[in-house]
Amino acid sequence: MDKMTQLLKLLENTKSIEINDFRMDFDELELQLLPAVQQVVQQAVQTRKAASEILPMEDFKPPIQDYPGKVAEVQLGKGSRKPVYLGGQQALYRFEEAQPNAPVVTFDVFDIPMPGLPRPIREHFADVMDHPGEWAKKAVNEFGANMVTIHLIGTGPKVMDKSPREAANDIEEVLQAVDVPLVIGASGDPVKDPLVLEKAAEAAQGERCLLASANLDLDYQKVAQAAVNNDHAVLSWSITDVNMQKTLNRYLLKEGLTQNDIVMDPTTCALGYGIEFSIDIMTRTRLAALKGDKDLQMPMSSGTTNAWGSREAWMKKDEWGPTDYRGPIWEIFTGLTMMLNGVDIFMMLHPTSVKLLREIGETFVKDYMTTDLPDISDWITQLEG
Repeated sequence: MDKMTQLLKLLENTKSIEINDFRMDFDELELQLLPAVQQVVQQAVQTRKAASEILPMEDFKPPIQDYPGKVAEVQLGKGSRKPVYLGGQQALYRFEEAQPNAPVVTFDVFDIPMPGLPRPIREHFADVMDHPGEWAKKAVNEFGANMVTIHLIGTGPKVMDKSPREAANDIEEVLQAVDVPLVIGASGDPVKDPLVLEKAAEAAQGERCLLASANLDLDYQKVAQAAVNNDHAVLSWSITDVNMQKTLNRYLLKEGLTQNDIVMDPTTCALGYGIEFSIDIMTRTRLAALKGDKDLQMPMSSGTTNAWGSREAWMKKDEWGPTDYRGPIWEIFTGLTMMLNGVDIFMMLHPTSVKLLREIGETFVKDYMTTDLPDISDWITQLEG
């Protein structure tokens, strides 16, 4: 028996070896490891069969945590709008139980042409960007948005400095163009935004819109009162901080709003750019709500369009692949991650992203635990064959 044969004989029942200062000179080496792989597969098959005999798959019930709290339900859309409903969950993760309401996607529309939009988005709306009403109509009729978010960017003092009255005219145009609920956003100017949102709320009185947004850096009281006086809801926006979100919600509740009038936006960090912070904040916020914290028992929103700020979504780089695919994928995965952590409404930009996220979200309202699921262990059988 040669030395190699002796070595292999010694290794028959050995699980691991450690070799130091080893050298091997050979012209040709052949190692046959297939029997070991076959043995692992056979053991896996036997384990699966044994488990099925102990507990048949159809009798398996996933463990679901029973929480004392519940997320409030917020209705958006009244009057001439088709209503949508957010929230109502009693579980931490959407896959734990069938959801009372499907996640909602709202399409971002702007009151002025946006030259800074990435080409994969701009090419879909180049023909309607001069008219927010037509832009909104295309988003709903052609691309199936549940809602429309109209961003009144033109009111910014450093943009076009459009007046609150002009902003109200744009809101009226969009209201006449579509019959879905609206999210109404301003320019981000802390001084002018409350004035703009106040006039916009009056123009949409009784239509139950979501005013975006109230935060601690502006006159949130004026925004809250505009919502109360005209029967709207308010987007409560904070920067990835549970305590800040809790404080702002408490202030808004003191202004006459209820849990059913507030949607939280804890800030969405994009895939690869801090998304783990959003996952942490949103999970903690939802967990606190289910444990009974009434200041956090509101649905959540995601500015999923933040994904387009990631250079991987829009930068032209051949080795990264075409932006026609990269951009939507970046937005989809950002949105999907937020969805799995409890987000109820998504502000998005690309038609493909909107379509896919809607389709995924609608599956959560079905009682999928009672439906036939594919056997994910089939790969073992295939290997065995």
